Amino acid sequence: MPTISTTKPAKPLRPLDAEPGRDCPLCPRLVAFRAANRAEKPQWFNAPVPGFGDPNGRLAIVGLAPGLQGANRTGRPFTGDYAGDLLYATLIEYGFAKGIYQARPDDGMTLLDCRIVNGVHCVPPQNKPLPAEIANCRPFLLAAIERMPKLRAIVALGRIAHETTVKALGLRASAVPFAHGAVHEAGRFRLYDSYHCSRYNTNTGVLTPEMFRSVFANVRADLGQS
Repeated sequence: MPTISTTKPAKPLRPLDAEPGRDCPLCPRLVAFRAANRAEKPQWFNAPVPGFGDPNGRLAIVGLAPGLQGANRTGRPFTGDYAGDLLYATLIEYGFAKGIYQARPDDGMTLLDCRIVNGVHCVPPQNKPLPAEIANCRPFLLAAIERMPKLRAIVALGRIAHETTVKALGLRASAVPFAHGAVHEAGRFRLYDSYHCSRYNTNTGVLTPEMFRSVFANVRADLGQS
């Protein structure tokens, strides 16, 4: 059984009015990396990656940041790398997506009652955003949450996604510690924790497909059918 903790939100961040623009200037290191990628791969998306899915959904999935050859290339979260293979297969299995995932943004797959966002919108070098970059992008995460009026469940993929979501919601970190399979009550939301579905985590056995599916099985059981 998952561990459920209960906490009351403190004052959250003030949300922004929109997602970051194509040439968002907030993080100099990421701006420079973006410019270098645009020069080297002009056919790639190479811009802050917007959220994907249903803004009226009851489920939000928070990832860390776009992968260099995944979302940064394709322009859709978790599309084009291994993490998307496991994530989208799981979402289809539990009725949060329909269609066939073919690792490209025009594959026709759609999300159901669900939206995917990232804690950091721009690809970072070595897939490792700095704390200041995570903080700069956090108001956009809150904006995404605030723009989902029916939102009831949030799945955080990995510790960093968990931590930035907790801060965006104004929760005390000590009251909602990260642990795979943990469930935290946070006002009108339930926050579900999972290890990130990266190739590294699955190759090393930190996360198995069964462990990952169990998180979404729990979400589905709690939400019921849409």
